[in-house]
Amino acid sequence: MSIALPTGIDGSSRSMIKVQSISFTEKSWSPLLRLDSKSRSLSVNKRSTICMSLQQASRSKVAVTPLELEYPKETPLNLYRPKEPYTATIVSVERIVGPQAPGETCHIVIDHDGNVPYWEGQSYGVIPPGENPKKPGAPHNVRLYSIASTRYGDSFDGKTASLCEKKILPGVCSNFLCNAKPGDKVKITGPSGKVMLLPEDDPKATHIMIATGTGVAPYRGYLRRMFMENVPNFKFDGLAWLFLGVANSDSLLYDEEFTGYLKDYPENFKYDKALSREEKNKKGGKMYVQDKIEEYSDEIFKLLDNGAHIYFCGLKGMMPGIQDTLKRVAEERGESWEQKLTQLRKNKQWHVEVY
Repeated sequence: MSIALPTGIDGSSRSMIKVQSISFTEKSWSPLLRLDSKSRSLSVNKRSTICMSLQQASRSKVAVTPLELEYPKETPLNLYRPKEPYTATIVSVERIVGPQAPGETCHIVIDHDGNVPYWEGQSYGVIPPGENPKKPGAPHNVRLYSIASTRYGDSFDGKTASLCEKKILPGVCSNFLCNAKPGDKVKITGPSGKVMLLPEDDPKATHIMIATGTGVAPYRGYLRRMFMENVPNFKFDGLAWLFLGVANSDSLLYDEEFTGYLKDYPENFKYDKALSREEKNKKGGKMYVQDKIEEYSDEIFKLLDNGAHIYFCGLKGMMPGIQDTLKRVAEERGESWEQKLTQLRKNKQWHVEVY
């Protein structure tokens, strides 16, 4: 079929695009895609597919291919290494924060043509172009980034991966990625990491996800797998609870996507935000993610006692405050936090990836 869609970031230019048929398992799909300034993630690549992102798939589960990605013999690890990276192609780069957000954060879609498969919770390494200033003649060091999509990518065909990156000055790699144009080449390594893999052995499990800023990336992959995609061997019917800490409302990442899940799956998804520049905690100070954890500490501890998985992803600086909060809450409950943490690690309920 052919549909008219805005192709510019401002939605001003329109073109007729031939779209391959997209099937859903629960509801019919309307050809009208409504993409606003934050959720617009339209990209057309050489396969004439649409890189669908936020709203149009929130109510209906999407059929994904190829299903072989569900049945690998083992976790894909380090298929490409720094000495022999894979050369992928930038599909799109989209600013996903509002005008009042401090800094620029981008959603970057990379075409690996199915040659660098990964699982939810893994990372890619990126080698920016140019020489390493500390080692003249040598390439830059690898920078690791959590993947912000499921194994099927934003186009649901297993050929792309998405990154969520905040531009940092004078960060060489973050500037390269956020300034990249469709068609640019990017050298990637990996995938790497097992700590943040989503356990799928129990579809009724509870997953408590705590993030600051771009640390939300792996959770976007988890939640798309749980609530957006129709995959054959993971029919999620547990509880996913996301805590996201950012500076202000304009800094929220993938908020419309997450809000859609909250509306469509109220029994299976909870979403709490900590906006440090807009909200106050109970002591009158800035609201950080650890304050939200303390607010719901009784419920969180009960869920952990019943086997819930808890994940932390974001800047290293988030962990001391969170650990102090959890320790204080444990002591108020008459528990030893050190013993509880040891048990959580032993039970493989505790997942941390900070940078």
